[in-house]
Amino acid sequence: MIPEKQQRHILETMLRIRAFEHKALQLFEQNKLRGSCHLCVGQEAIAAVICELLDDEDYITCSHRGHGYCIAKGGELKPAMAELMGKETGYCKGRGGSMHIVNMAKGHLGANAIVGGGIPIAVGGALACKLKNNGHVAVAFFGDGASNQGTFHESLNLAGVWKLPVVFVCENNGFGISVPFCQSTSVKDVSVRASGYDMPGVTVDGNDPEAVYAAAAQALERAKAGLGPTLIECKTYRWYGHWIGDPEITRDKAVTKEWKEKCPINRLKMQMIKTGNLSDKEFSEMEKAAKQEADDAAEFSLNSPEPDPATVMDDVFADRVPAII
Repeated sequence: MIPEKQQRHILETMLRIRAFEHKALQLFEQNKLRGSCHLCVGQEAIAAVICELLDDEDYITCSHRGHGYCIAKGGELKPAMAELMGKETGYCKGRGGSMHIVNMAKGHLGANAIVGGGIPIAVGGALACKLKNNGHVAVAFFGDGASNQGTFHESLNLAGVWKLPVVFVCENNGFGISVPFCQSTSVKDVSVRASGYDMPGVTVDGNDPEAVYAAAAQALERAKAGLGPTLIECKTYRWYGHWIGDPEITRDKAVTKEWKEKCPINRLKMQMIKTGNLSDKEFSEMEKAAKQEADDAAEFSLNSPEPDPATVMDDVFADRVPAII
């Protein structure tokens, strides 16, 4: 059972993520947000719940659908939105955009547009934690498509061999771009692949905050105890296409409607109301605050300066280090 205080914060985080994503969608449709944009609406519970169990010294990596993880790991909406819009005030000074947000101050090692690209980076973060013996962990978030990449198998193998404090979280939304999971993957559940690397594997309902919380808490406890990695598969569904503008001709509208009825925000809301931990009025106030924060982030970003072309080479090269002879 998620503690009551954490329930409220998780609900607030999910509302902030959804408000941010809907505002990004609006800005994109108004041609005010350039480039591609991949939304995580419908999948908010995975980021909000698991990051609730982490602190700033714990590391995460995520896929190109990563706005929610930036926010869940403690990111602010204003610099996050500014980064999407390529502005100087963004987390990466406008260099990263939608698919490459990084916030090192919060342990967010970055979103990654390369399928499966963030998984070995998280393993590196976990190795650093183990070498420092600091009690911290790393979490790699990735989609079902990444589970068919070599980086996935190599990372799980190495993490298993070295008993690294890392948790692998597959956010299985049923599609790799437009290809259904059942047509691209040889197993019904990604979690069964954990057995090949001598680690626990579990599949949970990714739209059920309680189920995600229980699985993540156990995996993180195991990692911190020095027992090695765990693979968690969260079954979920994105409400929108692979990207904004995706014609979605491969998706059944009836299935999408069914998944919308499993909305993770509504599920936690109803649970909290049932137990007396939330009222309809409080929820409305939380939702209104999240939307206002997203509106403020959009206004901030629209009024932020473009990066100065004269700084194009800034942060490209590391500072020169004297040679050790």
